[in-house]
Amino acid sequence: TGFEPTLQKFVDHYHLDLSDLYSKDSFSRLCVEAGILKEFTEKNELSILNGLKKICNIDSRRWIQFLLHNLPLIELKTENDFNEMEMRMLLMLHYTIWQKSVTDLGFKNVLEGLLLLKQNHVIYKELITLLEYRYEKIDFIDEIVNLGFDSPLDLHCTYNRDQILCAVDYYTIDKMPAMREGVKYISEKKLDIFLITLNKSEKDYSPTTMYNDYSINESLFHWQSQSTTSETSPTGYRYINHQKDDVKIALFVREYKTSKTGAAPYTFLGLADYVIHEGSRPMNITWKLKSNIPAKFYKKTNKLIAG
Repeated sequence: TGFEPTLQKFVDHYHLDLSDLYSKDSFSRLCVEAGILKEFTEKNELSILNGLKKICNIDSRRWIQFLLHNLPLIELKTENDFNEMEMRMLLMLHYTIWQKSVTDLGFKNVLEGLLLLKQNHVIYKELITLLEYRYEKIDFIDEIVNLGFDSPLDLHCTYNRDQILCAVDYYTIDKMPAMREGVKYISEKKLDIFLITLNKSEKDYSPTTMYNDYSINESLFHWQSQSTTSETSPTGYRYINHQKDDVKIALFVREYKTSKTGAAPYTFLGLADYVIHEGSRPMNITWKLKSNIPAKFYKKTNKLIAG
């Protein structure tokens, strides 16, 4: 039957979630242990395995199509073959796989890191298979979101933090600055990024970061700012007046901090507009989403339904 359909048949036959599989090891390595695949040795296997765990959650048609079209031919490409948005997509994959900047790894450019990926033939083949499988399993309609620049982030698709920060140019080929809070204002793009975790545990978050965030209905979202943000502060003022000042508010939401394979990814709920707020330090803001929350995700974001 060949390698390609085996992953799909195995996962579908045993009704497994991909995270169940990749919390153990790569599919290729598990096949070796089962005697189905010959033993192999690849220099970057462990690094790429960490990336495969993150690939499990990719569900952007646009990004997957781009990768499937370009990765097989990457050795024939130069950076001049890609526009700015496509370079963001390549950098998103770079950080997904390698978790360090291009410069820190000693690569001349982002393509060099992807060429190294391809030299790990067995794991690279599994990566392509995994992308094909993820594409076939997409069960919702995504949309391009106008963030004011050519962004690869699509509505209701799932991304991890590094992928999001690459897509908005906070991460570059030279650096991946720390982001300890769940909010980041990208001033040059006039874009506020909110990374929201709905169900927080006390062991993971301090009392000052146990924010109260949930959807009120399909289009309204209640969000609590950082404890130091007052309505008269520059940040609070920006939130309240963002429409007048042409600042965009982008909401990314996840149910829990962690998953079976590590840090949990976020669902991009799209852009939102300020409606009203109560209190100060923290501010309790109601945002109106430009696109309704999908029904399958609404049950997770609405605490009244969740109980």
